[in-house]
Amino acid sequence: MSEGRSCPLAYRYRPEVLCQQATAVSEDVLYIVGGLYGNPYALDEIERMVRAEERLGHRVRLVFNGDFNWFNASDPLFREINSRVLDHTVSLGNVEYELANPSPETGCGCAYPDFVDQGVVERSNRIMARLQEVADRHPDVQNRLSLLPRYLCLIFGGLKILVLHGDPESLAGWGFAHESFSATNELAVHGWLGSTGADIIACTHTCLPVLWSGQVQDRPRTVVNNGSAGMGNLRADPRGLITRIGLTSPADESVAGSECQGAHVSLLPVAFDSEAWLARFDELWPTGSDAAESYRQRILHGTSLDPARLIFASVS
Repeated sequence: MSEGRSCPLAYRYRPEVLCQQATAVSEDVLYIVGGLYGNPYALDEIERMVRAEERLGHRVRLVFNGDFNWFNASDPLFREINSRVLDHTVSLGNVEYELANPSPETGCGCAYPDFVDQGVVERSNRIMARLQEVADRHPDVQNRLSLLPRYLCLIFGGLKILVLHGDPESLAGWGFAHESFSATNELAVHGWLGSTGADIIACTHTCLPVLWSGQVQDRPRTVVNNGSAGMGNLRADPRGLITRIGLTSPADESVAGSECQGAHVSLLPVAFDSEAWLARFDELWPTGSDAAESYRQRILHGTSLDPARLIFASVS
């Protein structure tokens, strides 16, 4: 496999071990933030959303499940993003893994499947190489990243919440990609939920959002992929998305939501200052740069995905 389409063995794990050790959390709400991609304005907005929840009397735990670095390819922004994020509950994405533990011939570590264009893969490898040069100037941050777990299992409201970056077999797995659900990946989804014992699996990595609900072993289960917190996810919509899991329903608008054994699972929009972020992005990644070629149109306009197409339900 070529760089960017493969991943090291260290990315792999077995579904049945992922919830063997779980951490109880006492908060009323989890905000699970995947794919911040180095966007400080999205982080500003997420922190504002937390404060709004707190004014309602909700205690919120911020959980970052990887790829909070990507576009932040300058020394000040690299330090800012990591210092702010690492104060919270955090697990690795492939980006952070490759910043802390570069793997020969792995490239970006994205493990892109065949349906992703080779040009995207090559540009991602070069973005990673540039970001690694920045990270090398911050060994203290690299050390903190190297200590992060690859996944988290949290006990929340009596439920097991499995927080991943990719899927239950790999840090960079695409088993919960929107494209996989479009191909009706039912057997794998049921198998992973059964093997892990998780009630809710929250992931990211694959850049498009998913909300799946179904019965597995006679109880409701949910899989939620927030797509990206730091970029647009939906048609003509530049807002990011995060996963909210709460003992109460969200006070503000959600793009999609479901209930799982008494927990409310929602995809909340992150309405960051897109003009300020685009100006900052253009300074770091001007016209013709790899990130501009791959991502600028998405930052401006979102994707081609309609909200109704991110919701899936079990057919069995």
